Amino acid sequence: MKKIRVEEAVGKTLCHDLTEMKDGFKGAAYKRGHVIRPEDIPHMLDMGKRYVFVWEENAGEIHEEEAALRLEGLAKVPGTRFTAPSEGKVVLLAEKAGMLRVDTALLEAVNSLGDITIATLPDHYPVLPGMRLASMRIVPLVTKEAQIRDAEEMCRGKKLLDLLSYRPLKAGVLITGSEIYHGRVRDRFEPVVRAKLGKYPGEIMGVKICDDDEEMLLKAAREFLAAGADLLVFSGGMSVDPDDLTPAAIRALGCEVVSYGVPSQPGNMSLVAYLGNIPVLGVPGAAVSMPTTLFDVLLPQIYAGVRFTRQELRSLGDGGLCQLCGECHFPNCTFGRY
Repeated sequence: MKKIRVEEAVGKTLCHDLTEMKDGFKGAAYKRGHVIRPEDIPHMLDMGKRYVFVWEENAGEIHEEEAALRLEGLAKVPGTRFTAPSEGKVVLLAEKAGMLRVDTALLEAVNSLGDITIATLPDHYPVLPGMRLASMRIVPLVTKEAQIRDAEEMCRGKKLLDLLSYRPLKAGVLITGSEIYHGRVRDRFEPVVRAKLGKYPGEIMGVKICDDDEEMLLKAAREFLAAGADLLVFSGGMSVDPDDLTPAAIRALGCEVVSYGVPSQPGNMSLVAYLGNIPVLGVPGAAVSMPTTLFDVLLPQIYAGVRFTRQELRSLGDGGLCQLCGECHFPNCTFGRY
């Protein structure tokens, strides 16, 4: 596009709306794409428009709204929809619950092209229907079409964004503690785990309370597995006391322990393991006393089918400290980002 004097613009095509404010009216007196006529010139001058921006022939440029529609093609994600372009911007909305994945390296590369700006929620973010996932636009009114083509080529065959559905899981819950088993202390974990797992599809197969006895724990776990459990959640016996045997029982079950201890507070003593493809969690006592712990960070990833690596769990240290706000706003906070 180029900037020219209004008097020289007859026969040229506007590449932006001209807004007028008159007698309480505010709106577009001339829309983008309008071919300027001789009779338009006095009106434009009365509007205070001495210069206008018009399209140049063969300039290889693309307008912001057309660019926004082209940017949509970089992130066609099942379970989402784009809004219509508004002020050169399109917004990606979730139509289902799930976990957002972002190819952060690819996102940075696209945003480094020059005029393109794509803002998203963080990678691994749990979302609900109706939530805004991403916003896309170019910064100037027009850009070189070659930039859009470059972005399209960079994203070809790749997933810039994805929304993973939650899988229905059959969960077995095991609570350890002689004081609970013998009725000396009332268990407080069962209502917590039922409330947290209840946010995801699937079922809780049952809750088994076990004495501080490894064989009893193993027997209970094997019964759940034999009945088709595809998630095991252990609580109790997760500290470093010599008689806290839950981690040992999880290992004896044949699980591959990815990490026992995670740089996250509350939830430091969490254990993440797998028995084949079955996730196994050891949940420390903080889950009973705190509204949000590492347990809440792990669950959406597990239900979305993400398999944790030790490196990913270690990366939780950056953002792993809960601020213990008076009113919890998780996940709209810094806790659990990686």
